[in-house]
Amino acid sequence: MPALWIAHVTVTDEEAYGKYAKLAGPAIAKHGGRFLARAGRYVQLEGKERPRNVVAMFDSVEAAEACYHSAEYQEALSHARDASERELLIVETTE
Repeated sequence: MPALWIAHVTVTDEEAYGKYAKLAGPAIAKHGGRFLARAGRYVQLEGKERPRNVVAMFDSVEAAEACYHSAEYQEALSHARDASERELLIVETTE
């Protein structure tokens, strides 16, 4: 079943996070991910507000998780760790 990769992010260092974004997009695409939402308009109804929200779809939970653990994505993530506060989860869809 397909899965959604959902990230909620507050960027604290734009320059470093820009390096993450430049590398993360190709890493996600390499693993079959495609962006459904990327830092678009949002309405916060509950919980902690994060002004950058990203949703990508993968063929499966396993594909999304493999992307996360890949060398390419981990290289990208090395730029985001000290440049943002973030939550990331993978959710299997029902369709």
